[in-house]
Amino acid sequence: MSLIDKTAAVPSSTDEMVQPITVAERIHAIDMLRGIALFGVLAVNLVGEFRVSLFQQFLPATPFLSSLDGAVENFISIFLEMKAFALFSMLFGVGLAIQSERLARSGCRLRLLVRRLVALLAIGLVHLLLIWNGDILTEYALAGFVVLPLLWLPIWSTALAALGLLAFYVAMPALSLPIPWPSMVWLQQHVSEANHVYATGSYGQILRFSWHELACILPLHEFVFPRTLGLFLVGMLAWRSGVLRNPRRHRGLLLVVIGLGLLGMLLNSPTLTQAIASWGLPPATRPCLENAAGIFMGLGYGASVIALVEFTRARSILQAFAPLGRMAFTNYLMQSLIFGWVFFGYGLGYFGRLGAAETLLFGIIFYACQMALSAWWLRRYRFGPIEWLWRTLMYGVRQPMMVSAATR
Repeated sequence: MSLIDKTAAVPSSTDEMVQPITVAERIHAIDMLRGIALFGVLAVNLVGEFRVSLFQQFLPATPFLSSLDGAVENFISIFLEMKAFALFSMLFGVGLAIQSERLARSGCRLRLLVRRLVALLAIGLVHLLLIWNGDILTEYALAGFVVLPLLWLPIWSTALAALGLLAFYVAMPALSLPIPWPSMVWLQQHVSEANHVYATGSYGQILRFSWHELACILPLHEFVFPRTLGLFLVGMLAWRSGVLRNPRRHRGLLLVVIGLGLLGMLLNSPTLTQAIASWGLPPATRPCLENAAGIFMGLGYGASVIALVEFTRARSILQAFAPLGRMAFTNYLMQSLIFGWVFFGYGLGYFGRLGAAETLLFGIIFYACQMALSAWWLRRYRFGPIEWLWRTLMYGVRQPMMVSAATR
């Protein structure tokens, strides 16, 4: 998940901090983008990982409960799966670059950035081990440590590293990499067991089963880790180059990235699969193109939202997503807590009992509630609860929470 937070206080010395920036100083387009991207993450996680086993997607397709369920699953697969997380990875890189720039005037930039990532890693591990094993925060924290040194290097080196990592990720299906993956027989047996444990198990039983799954989930993280690193670097570039600070000066580049998003949709279309088969291309061609499509579409979504906010009247509508984006960390963890209670046996036990369409409808209603709750909360407090905790752990000083006239 991406957690941009531009409002961190900037230490004027190792022992003293200035006040957080005010709401008026925030780049609201980034908040809006983050809030919108969170819906894509919610939809993918809810329909594909809380409703059924994560490994269900790797088995042969089963008949849908209805044509509407099929349409929902196809929509999520084509337009949101991997794309929403690509966008969040980029946004995390943006946030890292913003923090680095704001801390550059202090004498402890590296120390505070490392503490920020350590705090994220600690929260991620709690989420991974005690709430839900579909956590993305742990991977983001580890990836953050890898890309951190590039914040001190010239922009061109970041661009080369991003290009190399993303090209490697796109080519991975065609390479013989030593990434283990379970057999079809194991997947079938595991999904059958997961359907029973997650639907009926106690909290302790589900916790033990989820820990057992971690060894099988690790290859998925290994596969996407180069993409995560590459997109972190793209986000860092987007900030350091001034694209997000002044989109109007980079209108042409935004249009090019939107065009890449449209190209990604073409690469991801079922029609292309049929064409590849008829042209006699190697089997690995299709997954390579799908990898490229996910990157292009994620970046295209981001550029489209920025363009809508900056150049059209849609800003007045899209600003409703900004409060949710400012509390993305809190809202992400809230989704895991609530969805776990709804679907797992220690709560309502709806795991495996709902179709994709009704599950997505529930997600839309829940997302709307999060939007309203975030707006209400931020009228009273400066940060979401988890954002406050993250900030406090980073600086080692209890952060001010209540809204005052100076921060409005």
